[in-house]
Amino acid sequence: MDVNPLLGLLFHWIGGLASASFYVPYRHVRGWSWEIFWITGGVVSWVISPWLFAAIRTNDLIGIIHQTPVNVLFWCYFFGLMWGLGGLTFGLALRYLGLSLGMAIALGVTMIFGTLIPPIFEGTFVTLALTTSGKIILFGVVVALLGIAIIAAAGRSKEREMTQEQRQKSIVEFNFIKGVGLAIFSGVMSASFAYGLAAGEPMREIALATGTRHLDQGLAVLCIILAGGFTTNLIWCAYLIQKNGTIKQLIGVNDLSVASQKNKIPLARNFLLCALAGLAWYLQFFFYTMGESQMGKFAFSSWTLHMASIIIFSTLWGFALKEWRGVNSRTNLLVWLGIFTLVSATAVIGIGNKLGA
Repeated sequence: MDVNPLLGLLFHWIGGLASASFYVPYRHVRGWSWEIFWITGGVVSWVISPWLFAAIRTNDLIGIIHQTPVNVLFWCYFFGLMWGLGGLTFGLALRYLGLSLGMAIALGVTMIFGTLIPPIFEGTFVTLALTTSGKIILFGVVVALLGIAIIAAAGRSKEREMTQEQRQKSIVEFNFIKGVGLAIFSGVMSASFAYGLAAGEPMREIALATGTRHLDQGLAVLCIILAGGFTTNLIWCAYLIQKNGTIKQLIGVNDLSVASQKNKIPLARNFLLCALAGLAWYLQFFFYTMGESQMGKFAFSSWTLHMASIIIFSTLWGFALKEWRGVNSRTNLLVWLGIFTLVSATAVIGIGNKLGA
């Protein structure tokens, strides 16, 4: 099957836009605590969407799963569990740092681990690195890391120059130290998604053998990985719901003992916003698997392209949501320099993949 890295690059950009946008609807949820809206959106992104899309676009989804060796299913699910820890703390990192800075730090860490570990583990890294196209791709990875470092520096500069009141006006719960710690942990654990995709290679081969289109070969794998992620998030959210007594928010009131209208929660609106957020979140990996299928032997570079595109679009969202309002010209320059560097990195990686193809 011929591959088209430029088409793959386009899919990764679309997936990056979807990922960078998923948290925006959550900002407009009213009357629900974090654990309620997070797991509500998660049901859509980790359960409903993957199985629905895979059932529609995969030939004999259940048959593919039955034919997959148990150890393959186990590792996909296990890495999904580990990735779930990263996704869980990722949401908290965004809560304390905002879209632009939170995504830059968390995704920078996960880009390093998720891009380089799979080929190193498979023993193909040195071979790939010795080719001209491989060297170009690795150079692109370095450029992407530089772009992430520049944006992170811009975020740190912003944090220093803004007053506490200004920070909390743009990000209500802004906390740099707590947010950075969560973002780093999230980045390390989130890289497990790339390991799960690598572990699911036999499953993709089975999907192709059943007649599934080349572009859709990874959708069945997503069902298993995301089931693991859902398990982790469900356990934690259930704990928080029990601890905080927030289950009552799902029936529309903050305090069941008070029946006044002011305690009413806009249920229909909240469910719709969470469904939209969950769908946007899932679409990032829907397009990711399509993009990865077009990258040939350099599929490992897909993770870098995905992370870089997310950071680009999340930084732009940060401007749209006025998270960078009030910063000086130097900080603004750093942000745009970081975006330019990341765009350049994706172009370099795309060229390397094209040469390899």
